[in-house]
Amino acid sequence: MRFPSGPESSPVSFGRDDIGWTPIMEEAQRATRVLHPDELDLPRPKNRRIITVANQKGGVGKTTSTVNLAAGLALHGLKVLVIDLDPQGNASTALGVEHRGGVPSVYEVLLGEISVADAAAKSTQSDNLYCVPATIDLAGSEIELVTMVAREGRLKEALNAEAVEAMDFDYVFVDCPPSLGLLTVNALVAAHEVLIPIQCEYYALEGLGQLLRNIELVQSHLNPALWVSTILLTMYDGRTKLADQVTAEVRGHFGDLTLRTVIPRSVKISEAPGFGQTVLTYDPGSRGSMSYLDAAREIAERGAERKTA
Repeated sequence: MRFPSGPESSPVSFGRDDIGWTPIMEEAQRATRVLHPDELDLPRPKNRRIITVANQKGGVGKTTSTVNLAAGLALHGLKVLVIDLDPQGNASTALGVEHRGGVPSVYEVLLGEISVADAAAKSTQSDNLYCVPATIDLAGSEIELVTMVAREGRLKEALNAEAVEAMDFDYVFVDCPPSLGLLTVNALVAAHEVLIPIQCEYYALEGLGQLLRNIELVQSHLNPALWVSTILLTMYDGRTKLADQVTAEVRGHFGDLTLRTVIPRSVKISEAPGFGQTVLTYDPGSRGSMSYLDAAREIAERGAERKTA
């Protein structure tokens, strides 16, 4: 695993062979590197990157990956917006953003009642991190959207508003619900890229074909610029042969689209949302935190290597 390079004033590194080394010391050193990164270390994209995080399977790490990748980029000085498009509102919870009924949310944005800028709330995790929350009202939005003109492009229209341009976000992440309904279609139409989290377990690739077919349909009819840019392997358990088999199969199928970094199965990652935090602030020295920070670095570096839409 690659660790981020800290500032020149960071503590001296200790190895296992050094006198006084302890596991707690190592974790503390990792936490320092996470919380005090070199802000110039990650490149800023030439154009704003809009990334939809999608997989119709539940429990594969969509929301967890969305909020932690966003937090990792924000910690490095990049300005990031997360749009919570899941009626459960889990991304809003993890980012410490209020999402009770009556709060300005993505529901009103989709109906055209308010702008993204009006609904965006600053996260408690970072001054560079914002979230458009999801409330329970979003659960019935698909029925209301059906009768609207250009219903598939409501989110795209909202993100193209001048008010959003003025906020100058480097990244926009859209967290989708575990379905292939109208909300997910809106997310795909609005995005430049798709990030697909894949769980390192037996049913990982089941149903993925349907998602890829839907992405192709959106490409053909609604958003020709859309493409699958990133595959992220999540919930990796190195103690099992199955995890290695799934990893090998995914890498064999998707090739370089798959990030080198793999997200481990981690209790800390699961605990963090219960405290209204990402794992990067809940336990910055943990393996899960370091993995998401490495994944965020890969995404930023890959984006710098190619022209962003």
